[in-house]
Amino acid sequence: MKLARAIHFDESDMNVFASPARTGEWCISGGFEFSNWSDADLTGKARQAFANGWLGLETGGRVTFVAVTALEPAELDKLTDLLSHHFVSYYGAPSVKDARPVAAEELAQMVELCEDHDPNTLLTVARELAEAGVREAYRTIQPQDAGLDQFAIHGDIDE
Repeated sequence: MKLARAIHFDESDMNVFASPARTGEWCISGGFEFSNWSDADLTGKARQAFANGWLGLETGGRVTFVAVTALEPAELDKLTDLLSHHFVSYYGAPSVKDARPVAAEELAQMVELCEDHDPNTLLTVARELAEAGVREAYRTIQPQDAGLDQFAIHGDIDE
């Protein structure tokens, strides 16, 4: 099973997002945040988050690039709990129990997006408002197409 982690190549995300994701945290698209937005909401740093930000599951911050990596089933369960709590805290879900199926579906969509990609494949997202809601498009950058300094490093440097 695979999912994606936030990756930074420079400090730009620290400047363009109101709340940047932390390097290495697990990420999903997070397009649900924009489901009730209109053109009037698309200003400043919020516009940048809408246009191309992945959602970090630990910080709730945004990041431009994510890198595909292996995910253990036990980690998926913890991430589902984390996202369920996020839905309760920030989106008014009535309970973690009620939010869990929605969180599981969001994570399943991201797992499906990552599954056919090699480790360290970079992903970007581009969003636009459409009559039916938010439309997302994804772009991949294969590891062999990236410079040597652009590979994701996963894990703890203290190991």
